[in-house]
Amino acid sequence: MDILNSDAVKYFITVLAAGLLTGVMYALVALGFVLIYKASGVFNFAQGAMVFFAALTVAGLNEKFGLSLWLAVPITIVVMVALGFLTERIVLRPLVNQHEITLFMATIGLTFFIEGLAQLLWGSNVRTLDLGIQDVPFQWLIDNTGILISQFDLIAAGICALLVGALALLFNKTKIGRALRAVADDHQAALSVGIPLQHVWGIVWAVAGFVALVAGLLWGSRNGVQFALTFVALKALPVLILGGFTSVPGAIVGGLIIGASEKLAEVYLGPYVGGGIEGWFPYVLALLFLLVRPEGLFGEKIIRRI
Repeated sequence: MDILNSDAVKYFITVLAAGLLTGVMYALVALGFVLIYKASGVFNFAQGAMVFFAALTVAGLNEKFGLSLWLAVPITIVVMVALGFLTERIVLRPLVNQHEITLFMATIGLTFFIEGLAQLLWGSNVRTLDLGIQDVPFQWLIDNTGILISQFDLIAAGICALLVGALALLFNKTKIGRALRAVADDHQAALSVGIPLQHVWGIVWAVAGFVALVAGLLWGSRNGVQFALTFVALKALPVLILGGFTSVPGAIVGGLIIGASEKLAEVYLGPYVGGGIEGWFPYVLALLFLLVRPEGLFGEKIIRRI
């Protein structure tokens, strides 16, 4: 019997592929955290609220004003970029040079404000978000390999890959990208050569707002636009721990590891330890990883001299 053609192997590949594709979407959420932390040293706890706000704004514009997706999305892009700029200017700029815990608490307060503002503007009802992508098995793969992979997962992963590629080009091939990398490496050195630090932070927050929009569209289309979208950001925490808080490649690799491991654990360990393992297994994995490599796979080791 050909092992590669056995039902057990096909099932394993199906589960693994579904986990990897979900992990790409986790990586997209984690990317918003990485962008802001790398440029400003702020852990943006409000990233999940920004994902929720973006998805709810698109759904609200579609429902209340009858705007098509092609109109609602560009309007929401403007809204999210403006939200990023305003957050940096109004909330964080006055707190420059404050202790890290102060900035972190500020983003926690910002989380509740954005969540409340979103529901105040658009209501709290669960909404559907139709991107025109069907969540059905990809027929070509079934016909040729017998492996079941969602068409939605494939397209969503492709969109995430394009966005990550565009961000990589922005960071590595443009003047703004070089300024962003300079600020990330050393704030004071960047200031000394004339790079406007606060302008760069504003751009980073605006980009993070756009990333939140894409993540909100994909997760909102899959799970519905509801308050639970804010908890998607919590799944990004194990991703960040594994990949490192300052690494874009780390966010991608961490997302793939978390996505694959939670799906495999749910299918193969779930029957033995009980249901719901998918919800907590990534955090156990991240905790174990912290004991071995606390800076993450791609994170920089921190050396403190006393």
